Amino acid sequence: MNSDTDISSLKVTIMGLGLHGGGLSSALFFAERGAELIVTDLREENILKPIINKLRKYEIKYVLGEHREEDFSNADLVIKNPAVPLSSPFLKLAQKIETDISIFLKYNKRPIIAVTGSKGKSTTVSAIFDVLQYYKNDTKLGGNITTSPLNFIDECRDREGAPVILELSSWQLADLKGKGLLTPRIAVITNIMPDHQNRYSSMNEYIADKKLIYADQSDKDFLICNYDDEYGHNFAAETAAKTLFVSEKPLPENIDGAFILDFEGYIRIEGQMEKVLPENIKIPGEHNRLNLLYAALVLRLSGINSDQISNRLKKFTGIAHRMELITVKNGVSWYNDSAATIPQATAAAMKGCRTPFRLIAGGTDKELDFDGTIEAFLLAKSIYLLEGTATDRLTVLLDKQKISYKGPYTNLKDAVKDTADESQSGESVIFSPGATSFGMFNNEFDRGDQFRQMVLALPSS
Repeated sequence: MNSDTDISSLKVTIMGLGLHGGGLSSALFFAERGAELIVTDLREENILKPIINKLRKYEIKYVLGEHREEDFSNADLVIKNPAVPLSSPFLKLAQKIETDISIFLKYNKRPIIAVTGSKGKSTTVSAIFDVLQYYKNDTKLGGNITTSPLNFIDECRDREGAPVILELSSWQLADLKGKGLLTPRIAVITNIMPDHQNRYSSMNEYIADKKLIYADQSDKDFLICNYDDEYGHNFAAETAAKTLFVSEKPLPENIDGAFILDFEGYIRIEGQMEKVLPENIKIPGEHNRLNLLYAALVLRLSGINSDQISNRLKKFTGIAHRMELITVKNGVSWYNDSAATIPQATAAAMKGCRTPFRLIAGGTDKELDFDGTIEAFLLAKSIYLLEGTATDRLTVLLDKQKISYKGPYTNLKDAVKDTADESQSGESVIFSPGATSFGMFNNEFDRGDQFRQMVLALPSS
């Protein structure tokens, strides 16, 4: 598959149209190039209709509400959604399996900046993009951040240009294993925390997928790791790339990287120390200060000078669903942190809040442990829990620690109403579930969008 002519002769099956755009972008890519296309998804047509409407001008066969074996065994190529495990019996029938990321990497000619990690990767890539595109306006951003890189493939396939920034989940990395396609000029692993243990058999298996981000790097490339995380040191010992570190504290003199000193951010490379982050930033939480440091280090390696980095990063206001300040209503600040799908992310949000706050949390279990984060719940003025299997585990620990809570609520609207009724001027409300959204919502973005709408609809006194 080296040209559009080759694509026009293919029978292609898209497995998982989805609601985040990856399946849509893949379908558009192959439909526009004349492939014989089947789209199959376990969701029914009424759920997928908004996505299907965007494809209506193309001749596409849809198989919805089910998967059929013949749609996989008869296809020359299957494009899978990252959420579908490779162990799927349908994928075992496929002659060849790709994803939107692997297709993009086959054609792309631009340098890649790749970012992964358990948490913080979306904020990090967004901050990198915010600054880099200001100085190099043809910079691109895609991947797990819900923008498929196939959306801009035509701008990247025939010429070199500004970097492409890719946020990559462990699942997206797993789909690239053994293909030799991912060779980032700069790779970042923000941190490693327990995640997706409902999908992985062990933490080691999860970490092995994260390691794929640097598997094909050379000694001309850079890998940025977390100095405060034991896994970061393990990654640095394995990679062929030049390693730099990011830390909450000043790094040892012989270590290059970025660090926090008196709430300000500094970079040190080959003995040269430069300030890149002021004490006052727009997004709350010390974890976000670290995310901006990752971005600053990437930007410095990309040729942006320290003054330019500092001037842009101090204005960066964050992104949707990640400690997103929705509004201040009746003196109460409302934050949407719906992308916090693991307990550690919720704990970080609580520890980073500098005002009295109330917490809305809970949801569906990913077989993750709240034990190491339970003390952070003591910081909340009050807690409102949504029902779900993760909440069932959390309430056991809260009861044991004699930490009071309200709920579990069967819907978010009631939890928001009670929180609003009881909140006082000068307080904050943080919606940081620490769990997945499935059952009550389509995904964490749908969950955050609904929360935002409910908050904006609250009456002002």
